[in-house]
Amino acid sequence: MKAPARKTNSVSVVIPVYNEFDNIRPLYEGLVKAFLASPFTYEIIFVNDGSEDDTQDVLRQLADIDSHVKVIKFRRNYGQTAAISAGFTLASGEVIVTMDADLQNDPSDIPCLLDKIEQGYDVVSGWRQARRDTLLTRRIPSIVANRMISWVGGLSLHDYGCTLKAYRAEYAKKVRLYGEMHRFIPLYAKWMGATIVEIPVKHHPRIHGVSKYGLIRIFKVMLDLVTIKFLGDYATKPIYFFGGAGIVFIGVGVIGAVVTLAQKIWMGAWAHKNPLLLVSVFFELIGFQCILMGLLAEIIVRIYHETQSKPLYWIDEILHRDKS
Repeated sequence: MKAPARKTNSVSVVIPVYNEFDNIRPLYEGLVKAFLASPFTYEIIFVNDGSEDDTQDVLRQLADIDSHVKVIKFRRNYGQTAAISAGFTLASGEVIVTMDADLQNDPSDIPCLLDKIEQGYDVVSGWRQARRDTLLTRRIPSIVANRMISWVGGLSLHDYGCTLKAYRAEYAKKVRLYGEMHRFIPLYAKWMGATIVEIPVKHHPRIHGVSKYGLIRIFKVMLDLVTIKFLGDYATKPIYFFGGAGIVFIGVGVIGAVVTLAQKIWMGAWAHKNPLLLVSVFFELIGFQCILMGLLAEIIVRIYHETQSKPLYWIDEILHRDKS
């Protein structure tokens, strides 16, 4: 259920940039046009993720002529997740919009995202229904990845990979991003109780520059999903994950030992010559190690939360009636 409608006054647009020299100025002009008739105050934050072309020169020129433009320049290429995280930190708007710099996202869709935010949603995710990318290397891997993420994360979205999204700043700024976790921001927001909606957005073919994604992305998504599943379900109770696996392994070991004993009693098989005995011992040892890892993980998690004052929950509202 979405929250009550709430008026938005300011918007920050965060744009990771890597070798997009030919696309920056047309993108900037499209953004200015999109906000020209809008009631919002806005800022455009370009995060130069270690570009090796003349991208920084164009960004510097835009920052010099327009006070709405802010530029963050990384010393080297850290990746899209780091760029989005840096943009979130610098953003001052009540709503933060993320988009790509390759002109495939359309700035004219931003008012539609903001309209949904004002209707009471906390996260609005773009859905590239008519995607203009190659079928084999982009669209098919994306379909597979989106279905995997929806299944594991429990949040059904058609297009996690679409960078064009809008977030209430109160959620975006609480997210700590590592690795290549930017595509999972809606999941992080869901854990904090955000209301999420997905709307169709336009998607244009790339005209300038080269895509930075390929088939290898689906394997990265699979590894990231393991992390997401663990963080979502077991981040504060890792003993359930490791202990559960340990009990299963110990159970298999006990079954193997019982079968070995039965073969000794009724079939006269020598236990020390039975390979099943070694298998049983192996599973027992693995099981005890898993339980030990779970206990160590519990200690680490408790130290992490207590030393950093990391909250175990997010409070949306407290109601209290004064007895007087």
